[in-house]
Amino acid sequence: MLFAGLGFDIVYILAALLLVLTIHEASHALVANALGDPTPKSMGRLSLNPFAHLEPLGVAMILLLGLGWGKPVRIDVEKLKPGPKVGMMLVAIAGPISNFLLALPLSILLRLKIFPLYGNIRIPLDFLPFDIQAVYFGLGPLLMWIVWLSLALGVFNLLPLAPLDGSRLWQVLLPTKIYFQFARYEIFGLFIVLGLILTDRFFGTNILASILYPPISALWRLFVGITPPFQF
Repeated sequence: MLFAGLGFDIVYILAALLLVLTIHEASHALVANALGDPTPKSMGRLSLNPFAHLEPLGVAMILLLGLGWGKPVRIDVEKLKPGPKVGMMLVAIAGPISNFLLALPLSILLRLKIFPLYGNIRIPLDFLPFDIQAVYFGLGPLLMWIVWLSLALGVFNLLPLAPLDGSRLWQVLLPTKIYFQFARYEIFGLFIVLGLILTDRFFGTNILASILYPPISALWRLFVGITPPFQF
């Protein structure tokens, strides 16, 4: 899902990305704080300021390759009240759940056609000293991108690969000693994720696309009730 050649849609995409990533990462921070770890709050992550949650490489990957991530929330697992493993599982799952909860009410507006997907309002700019006559803005296209990117980010983060959120769902089953040993090598999981994204994009393997697109499109059809407008 490359974003080149989208014209004014890039404005919708950037606005949607800021919202989707902010909600995702702030939800991690909110649950961690609620479970007894003040670290995210002390680092300014318990915030709806999008610039507190942007990670340059992750955002660049989204814009250039269609998949990426926000700035990870630092957690002191020893302070989580249910214990490190269960606590981290709850913190992790909060991110994808927040994305689905964000997508749901907005998708209802699209489903009811309150804001048409492709309806735009012409905003004249001919009074400005630029060679731009007008731009076209519509709440429907903006909501469409927010819902799509929310579903995509939520599903992507449920992959059972460290350091994605989905890895916390099965790591909770590991013995405590192995759990902490495994955490030391999560960086290698990031390389695997990056490798999959890059090979999909540049070598056409479509490994991630074949895994992610079916559940994302199924959720889109369930929420919005129409065929997805995008493909990986």
